[in-house]
Amino acid sequence: MQLKKINTVLAAVLILFILWFGTEFILSPETTAPTFGLPGWPSGDGGGFLVIKGIRDVVLALVLGVLLVTGHRRALGWVLLVEALAAYGDMTTVLAHHGSVSTALGVHGLTATVMVANGLLMIRETRKGAAVPEMPTPRPA
Repeated sequence: MQLKKINTVLAAVLILFILWFGTEFILSPETTAPTFGLPGWPSGDGGGFLVIKGIRDVVLALVLGVLLVTGHRRALGWVLLVEALAAYGDMTTVLAHHGSVSTALGVHGLTATVMVANGLLMIRETRKGAAVPEMPTPRPA
């Protein structure tokens, strides 16, 4: 399978996963929150932060989706690298708040690492195509 096809499929899967996860946090934060890996439900009116997390994920997925659909593959690679920081941040948050280590590493850490791998592969793919263009052959006068 060509690198471009692998990158496209992997990016599409990541986009759909992030979009699905974010939508779940918006529509049913009370049932989705335990899957995040933190040990407890937010106290008081803290449940609103779960919806904010969902909105963040949906926006991150839409940005990636727009870049993929419009064919801005090199930019998509760089944005994947940058957005992986959000997933690494989620992983660190779960670990710092004594949450589930397996969820922190297996969900957030793995997602972030796949995003980094996909971003690097996307940049590599576009670098090959971004070689210096050939100079036109001069025509005899």
